[in-house]
Amino acid sequence: PQTRESINHARAADVPLVVAINKIDVPDANPDRVKGELAAEGLQPEDWGGTTQFAEVSAKQQTNLEELLEKVLLVADAELDLRANANAEASGPIIESRLDVARGPVATMLVQRGTLGVGDAIVAGDAAGKVRALYDYRGEKVKEAKPGEPVEILGFDRPPPAGELSRVVEHE
Repeated sequence: PQTRESINHARAADVPLVVAINKIDVPDANPDRVKGELAAEGLQPEDWGGTTQFAEVSAKQQTNLEELLEKVLLVADAELDLRANANAEASGPIIESRLDVARGPVATMLVQRGTLGVGDAIVAGDAAGKVRALYDYRGEKVKEAKPGEPVEILGFDRPPPAGELSRVVEHE
């Protein structure tokens, strides 16, 4: 049921899918059965004459993860218009947030538009503040984050709700 729901959401949003068939390292794994079941749902594998990219992977053994990444990049290059204005005021969704005992409210944002920098006034739902520090996905301090980059933000007055749109404003 969750797979059908995901397929329906992707269709409704008109976004392409890349399928990762996981756990191919399990002795009774049958990727062709999975492909057949997904083909019945309308996801015809490319190697069966369809248009959907499939990758057979094992996350546990880290098998074929490079192949999966290549397929994601191939679909992104071929089917998506991935451009954003880096010179605009930054905005994007809050992916997660929490109250850290040592650092205060911490929020992770995926910058979708613009460039977010230290010192920017920011608002997300009922949370607001001034960006005191930014950390990239490796936990390294950065001065700014451009479109497509996830960044951890310190400076909100409270943890903003996950899923809330965050944006830079003129002043606090």
